[in-house]
Amino acid sequence: MELHQLETFLAVAEERSFSRAAVRLHRTQPAVSQVIRKLEAAVGETLFDRAARDGSLTASGVLLRDYALRLLALRREASSALGELKSLESGRLQLAANEYTCMYLLPAIDRYRREFPHITVAVHRMLASRIPDELNLRTFELGMLSFRPDPAHFRSIAVYADTLAFIVSPSHPLAGAKRVSISQLGEETFIAHNVASPLRRKVIEAFQRHRTPLNMGIELPTIEAIKRFVAMGNGVALIPHLTVAQELKSGDLVRIPVEDLEARRILRLVHRRQTTLSYAARAFLRTIKTLAQEQGPPFYYQVERAG
Repeated sequence: MELHQLETFLAVAEERSFSRAAVRLHRTQPAVSQVIRKLEAAVGETLFDRAARDGSLTASGVLLRDYALRLLALRREASSALGELKSLESGRLQLAANEYTCMYLLPAIDRYRREFPHITVAVHRMLASRIPDELNLRTFELGMLSFRPDPAHFRSIAVYADTLAFIVSPSHPLAGAKRVSISQLGEETFIAHNVASPLRRKVIEAFQRHRTPLNMGIELPTIEAIKRFVAMGNGVALIPHLTVAQELKSGDLVRIPVEDLEARRILRLVHRRQTTLSYAARAFLRTIKTLAQEQGPPFYYQVERAG
């Protein structure tokens, strides 16, 4: 049975007349009768008592009427829900990010929620290396990465240019220096992140090129823990500027430029190429683009080429 058949059936049942139902539906009476006959053939039951002149329903007709009302109500509910999604009156945005890239998302989500307060936003923390696989599994729609995944399978949008920050506590002997070289850091104790990353590899290679020992005497599991430990006067650290901007502004930590160590990182929003993004996800990308236009560098919005 089809929904349009149920609509015709309900019209006849409510009007208690084939002719009045035809007028209501802007169809001819023979056309209405044909629809009812096809519906009766589909369900294998007679729905109207043809002997009665008042369009009375049979027992089967009464039973089907209740289901028809529910089915058509569900269709209206589904149409309404889809309309709300399109107008962003409801919906859910699923994002994946690691501890570092999540920091970029905060101002973007703040603006997004102000504009679309009815959209639920969920940011799931995971290792960056896992995010492409999770996007392929459709666990999330968008992922934040500091590297570019396979461009044949993923569309990436560069959204932020970050730099590496060498940080010390305000009481550290180097806190007043305007600039230091890598060779001056051979005796410092570095508080390192214990998660392997391309950034960590670049730092190690830079120290090796300058034949300077890199003493990673302490490894901690989160960037937040590293910042706090350094602020307490324990060692020094190299972390993304984005993650420490607030502490530098408040004076809890001090950043010192390091010669020959200008590691630049591009943050990207990524999604599968062969996918249709939800209205909520497309609206989020528009928010990101507006943020870049208004604030300028280091925020920007550049779709990276597939080739």
